[in-house]
Amino acid sequence: MPRMKPDVLQEYLEQPYVGVIATLRKDGMPYTVPVWWLWKPDGIWITGTYNRVWCKQLLNDPRASLCIESGPPMTGHVEFDGRVTAYHKDTFDIWPISKELATKYVGRGDPANAEAVEKFFANMQTEPRLLFKLVPEASRAIDMRVYRGKRADREFQGSRGDAE
Repeated sequence: MPRMKPDVLQEYLEQPYVGVIATLRKDGMPYTVPVWWLWKPDGIWITGTYNRVWCKQLLNDPRASLCIESGPPMTGHVEFDGRVTAYHKDTFDIWPISKELATKYVGRGDPANAEAVEKFFANMQTEPRLLFKLVPEASRAIDMRVYRGKRADREFQGSRGDAE
């Protein structure tokens, strides 16, 4: 399986792709929801609010998976499995990372969006917000631009073509 080369992975993780986090309900069933995330060397930071179901679930059970997929031009799949640590604004300054998240997703690397970032960030500060840091215990990163399927899949597909 063609893993992403380190330089490609670094570029991929800087993009404002929306991730999907999987959390666990009390009965063990998974629950998924799209989230904004920020990769840093110490883990993946995710912002949420106390009233969101997935945040309540992470506070109850810290196990999670974050899946990040994208289409062209950088078609890929990255997934991180691990446990989160919750960071609360009364004991941790959540705002610098929260602002980085707003800049990544609202700003999208365009200085013309600076005012929109400031407005969004100001609104974030009115919400019952917290951060989670997902520390990966396992990860997968596939560069789909060069992925051709597993050998067994290719062999099966080839044998079906010969039979027809």
